[in-house]
Amino acid sequence: MKLSKRKRAIQANADLLAGSRDDWIARNSFYYRDDRAYMRFLVRPGQRVLELGCGTGDLLSELEPARGVGVDLSSNMVDVARRRFPHLQFLQGDIEDAELLASLDGPFDVIILSDTIGYLDDCAQTLESLHSLCTPETRIVITYYAWFWEPILKLGEKLGLKMPSVELNWLSTEDTMGFLHLADFEPVKREWRQIVPKQILGLGTLINRFVGTLPLIRRLSLRNYLVARPLRNAALKDPSVTVLIPCRNEQGNIENAVKRLPRFCSDLEVMYVEGHSSDGTLEEIHRVIALYPDLDIKVLVQDGKGKGDAVRKGFANARGDILMILDADLTVAPEDLTKFYDAIAKGKGEFINGSRLVYPMQDQAMRFLNFLANRTFSWLFTWLLNQRYTDTLCGTKVLSRKNYEVLYANRSYFGDFDPFGDFDLIFGATKLNLKVIEIPIRYAAREYGETQISRFRHGWLLLKMVVFAYRKLKIN
Repeated sequence: MKLSKRKRAIQANADLLAGSRDDWIARNSFYYRDDRAYMRFLVRPGQRVLELGCGTGDLLSELEPARGVGVDLSSNMVDVARRRFPHLQFLQGDIEDAELLASLDGPFDVIILSDTIGYLDDCAQTLESLHSLCTPETRIVITYYAWFWEPILKLGEKLGLKMPSVELNWLSTEDTMGFLHLADFEPVKREWRQIVPKQILGLGTLINRFVGTLPLIRRLSLRNYLVARPLRNAALKDPSVTVLIPCRNEQGNIENAVKRLPRFCSDLEVMYVEGHSSDGTLEEIHRVIALYPDLDIKVLVQDGKGKGDAVRKGFANARGDILMILDADLTVAPEDLTKFYDAIAKGKGEFINGSRLVYPMQDQAMRFLNFLANRTFSWLFTWLLNQRYTDTLCGTKVLSRKNYEVLYANRSYFGDFDPFGDFDLIFGATKLNLKVIEIPIRYAAREYGETQISRFRHGWLLLKMVVFAYRKLKIN
């Protein structure tokens, strides 16, 4: 493929800098250290990773891929990368060459364009050509400089503080999102980092962690990160479902849960996880199983305590392609699960969260202080997670078993921290870069039993969750 005049200038500049690139990285180690740390948060070790515009291969190596492939326009950059990282594969070529991309033997779990989009002649067409290397679970990670930093970076080049570059496309994140939309990709996460890209006697770290992460201020950061997923082939083909119903002292709701549950798929498993009730809940479950022999209803008894323990045990034993949680108090109507099934089966989202705070509630369904606390925590978690959440504590949550198994395998990042079970799934979905959508539901007052939630004890736990999430998600 013949290179344009601009591409030839980009290639010549990269060939010239290949031998000194490591020196430039060392000179700006604070900037690169933070960038690499966040990229390791976005990309788990052991994945199949393709980096387009890989330079000398240092980022690809730090991500510890099971299979790592790097492509760069500069033959000198590729030569350095091959010498430094012989366990990875590096190819020289133009990533806008469709034939080259087709030869890369995909698919890949992650495709990275780190500062590469600024060098492309046709951004939309290049992104379009990536579909041949994707599965529905593939994530595209695009990193770039904020456009309004251009004068500062140009000055840095003139002062010898930044590696020289040629003419770039100075794109806003909104521009990039537009290109992704044209190419049938959907953004799932945005982040802004490094309001100060220099150490400055140790102040850089403090400012970036505790000032640069604040709402509005973070939009002034140098680095923009965008994660997207392919929309093509996102729909699932007649997936089976496990509806998990954690229950403790919910005898009066057990049969209603089954009677009211729509038969929204051809293969439906209902799994009760009983939490050592004192009101005959377990006996009632066995009665219902005998009463509905045509349904696949199972029961497990918790080993530990709390809803989180019940969810983990139930999901570990579930057989459905899709996993759903339905709280046994039935304050979320079982009939609404059809909406959740349609959303995930049609590929609209990968983690579906219910929201009780959109429609008006039935009288006494939620006390005013609980409502106010939920609103406050939803705002905080929306900021912390870079995903819109109006109701983190709605018990109805849905995801695929495949994604749950990956979440479970990577639970060590957060640890066993969540007695509710809600945040274990929410934080895990964020770490996996899943597409999150919310489905508003009408929240009803419980008809049997008493709430298991203590507003003050569990409110304190929620505050601890905020601090925990801040440490793990914002200052990592």
